[in-house]
Amino acid sequence: MKPLIGITCNYDYRDIVGRASGMGAEGQDWNFVAGDYVQSIEKAGGSPVLIPQCESFESLYPLLEKLDGILVTGGHDVGPERYGQCNKHSGLIIPERDAQDIRLVQFALEHEKPVLGICRGTQILNVACGGSLYQDLEKEGDFEHHFGDNYPRNYAWHNVTLSEGSILKDIYGTAKVQVNSIHHQAIREPGTDVTITAYSFDGVPEGIEVSGHKFVVGVQWHPEMMYDSAEQTKLFQAFLSQCDR
Repeated sequence: MKPLIGITCNYDYRDIVGRASGMGAEGQDWNFVAGDYVQSIEKAGGSPVLIPQCESFESLYPLLEKLDGILVTGGHDVGPERYGQCNKHSGLIIPERDAQDIRLVQFALEHEKPVLGICRGTQILNVACGGSLYQDLEKEGDFEHHFGDNYPRNYAWHNVTLSEGSILKDIYGTAKVQVNSIHHQAIREPGTDVTITAYSFDGVPEGIEVSGHKFVVGVQWHPEMMYDSAEQTKLFQAFLSQCDR
C-alpha cells in the first residue's frame, strides 16, 4: 500500500477567499491548499489526504492514527505570541491554524510519525519545539529580502548551503542547492533538539532537523513549487521512504 500522507490545509475566515473564487456565501470560513503539495506527494508515490481545520483537535484523532506521515504546508505568518513576543512586524495571523498545526507537530513527535515542514511549516516545527522566529528578516535580522514573488514560482534564484552530516545533505548529495524563496520570516532561535542544517547565501536559516526522531525535517524554500526539478523531487521521495508501510 502507498503511504498515507496528511497535508495541512490553510484556513481563512475572510469573505475575500470565496469572492475571489466566485463561490460560496458571505460569512463562511475556508479550508484550502495549493495543488502543488498534493501533486508532489502523489508524484513521489504517496496517497495524499487533506487535514482540515477542526474546532476540536480530538476530532482528528481517527485520521491522525492512520497517517504514515504529515506534511505541514506554507501559509500565513505564525503568531509571535506563540513564541513569547509581541507582534511588531508579522502579517496576517490565523490563531486557529497556529494552534492546530502546533498540536499536529506535537502529536507527530509523540507518535513517531515522519514530518516534512515547508516554509511556514518549518517555522511551526521550530515553534512547536520551543523556538522563535524573525518576524521580518529585513527589519529584525538585517538580511536580504527573501520574498521572491517577482520570479516564477518554480525558478531557483538563490543557493543554500547544506551542513555536512545532515539529512538534507544526504538527500541532495551535494553541499549547495539552488532554490526558490517566498518568505519574510525564518528561524531565529532553534527549539529543543532542533538543528539548523541549511543556510542561504546571506545567512538566513533555510533548513532544520529535529534529532531523536525518524524523519522530522523542515525547509524554508518551496520544493513543491519546483515541480519540474528532479533535484527537489528527491526531498519528497526521501520523506515518503521514511513513511513507507
